[in-house]
Amino acid sequence: MDKTAIIFGSTTGMTEDIAKKIASQLNIAKENVYEVAKITPETISQYNILLLGSSTWGSGELQDDWYDGIDVLKKSDLNGKRISFFGTGDSYSYSDTFCDALGIIYKALQSSGATFIGQVDASEYSFDDSASVIDGKFVGLALDETNESDKTDERISRWIKSLVI
Repeated sequence: MDKTAIIFGSTTGMTEDIAKKIASQLNIAKENVYEVAKITPETISQYNILLLGSSTWGSGELQDDWYDGIDVLKKSDLNGKRISFFGTGDSYSYSDTFCDALGIIYKALQSSGATFIGQVDASEYSFDDSASVIDGKFVGLALDETNESDKTDERISRWIKSLVI
């Protein structure tokens, strides 16, 4: 079976809570869930599947720890690994940058040799624009815990089924 890591950056705890929900649904042990600030290329080398989570801040910015996290991932051998994304944003107050962080990480890793999985149809969301939407799909799971927390559990379940891991 493929070994899966969940790697997240969380400032207020919201994305960390989502990471824990995902780990619980996938039966991923705590020791395979990492804060992005604590990863190394050696950590990454142990896994075949990486589920990367970030909140989006301000006008479409990454969670602070992800700036260094992207550098660590770029120094790692991602060739042949499968990667998906999950993240939180505010689709009402920041409708023009909803979950942009996912798109930023995706674009940074696009030429890494990894295969990207877990795209989500954007049509059921209300927002104006997002750097994480390509051809009508989010590059991963976009969640709005501020305004649509009632949809979170269903969205997580559907996304997990699409991963086929």
